[in-house]
Amino acid sequence: MKREFGRTLNDLKQTAMAKIEEMKAIVMASEDGGKGEANDLTLPGVNYELGSRHPVSIVRQEIVDIFRKFGYDVAEGPEIEDDWHVFEALNFPPNHPARDMQDTFFVSSGHPNPLLLRTHTSSIQVRTMEHQKPPIRVICPGRVFRNEAISARAHCIFHQVEGLYIDEKVTFADLKQAILLFAREMFGADAKIRMRPSYFPFTEPSSEVDVSCNICHGKGCNICKGTGWLEILGCGMVDPNVLEACGIDSKKYSGFAFGMGIERIAMLKWQVNDLRHYFENDLRFLHEFEAATEV
Repeated sequence: MKREFGRTLNDLKQTAMAKIEEMKAIVMASEDGGKGEANDLTLPGVNYELGSRHPVSIVRQEIVDIFRKFGYDVAEGPEIEDDWHVFEALNFPPNHPARDMQDTFFVSSGHPNPLLLRTHTSSIQVRTMEHQKPPIRVICPGRVFRNEAISARAHCIFHQVEGLYIDEKVTFADLKQAILLFAREMFGADAKIRMRPSYFPFTEPSSEVDVSCNICHGKGCNICKGTGWLEILGCGMVDPNVLEACGIDSKKYSGFAFGMGIERIAMLKWQVNDLRHYFENDLRFLHEFEAATEV
């Protein structure tokens, strides 16, 4: 038995040595100008191209980092939601246009609480209020879906960051200061904001917020369409009906909420004029943000 095993092992050794000698001969022939393939070890190595973060991811992280400094935690939730968390708990009336098939992607229908692709990350705020007692201070980043025609200014998929602060004696002045601090962190220390009355079902009073154009510094240009201002987000004081729907005493607590589109902020930050660039995975476009990734 040992003799047969030794003979087999010796045959294997001879085969391996023969193969090594064969390879040596090929290398020597190539060095001597033979037919073997040349291996020039002095040639530079192959530079493998490294990827970079997507511009939407860069801006999302920047927004998150800014609000983390203000004491906000990050909350997340499912993209497939139910009607209660997306509409009903947020004070949307039954006949609101957002509930129509023309505006929302429904996954299931035909029952009182159908499933759908969330149209805003406000649903995360509802879930947070349901499971956490005040004080609450969170931001809710995520992807949202709306049944819209794709164009340079709109898309059926986009990303949002929404914020929520609930505590005793929270006022509109607190909201204004929070938005102003964010604008100065994102667009520069000289940034100014203005607030215009608006309407949202889940906040009262509500406001749209503009920031002074960081290109022309308020003088007027083609980016701000000559107005000197750029719209960045919507906000307002949380409607008492929303607080009560989530089990929070509206007589004791108040709060504010705000929401912004990440693509919108990125477009203003880098003067991108077509929203579709963010979704087409064109490497020529993405390479432009490598420097922003390295910072």
